[in-house]
Amino acid sequence: MKYFDSVRLDLPYDQALPRVREALKEQGFGVITEIDMRATMQQKLGEEIEDYTILGACNPGLAFQALGVDRSLGLLLPCNVVVRADGEGSVVEMLDPQTMVDIPEREDLRPVANEAGTRLSAALASLSG
Repeated sequence: MKYFDSVRLDLPYDQALPRVREALKEQGFGVITEIDMRATMQQKLGEEIEDYTILGACNPGLAFQALGVDRSLGLLLPCNVVVRADGEGSVVEMLDPQTMVDIPEREDLRPVANEAGTRLSAALASLSG
């Protein structure tokens, strides 16, 4: 099972990150968490990795619908989007919202996952278009 979608951008990381935030915003997602993995790995382990940020994207209406079906789905929220440096460019990856359906085996969540997937895919597509 493929659990993510991705796009490669011919932009350096420091330009890609704000573009991703804007693309998510245009699709109704706010960034409610942000984890700088490079800083975390350096601080906690003394290890170096490429610029790598995990954005926790949330569309409140979709999150409310999902929680209305199954309160435990908060474990799968927010929708994670990774922005990471890759050579001269960047890679943007998003978790496929269908995991909300497949992991707990809840077919009644399919419409919410479909809508979240459509919006997240549109955000990714807007970055490469």
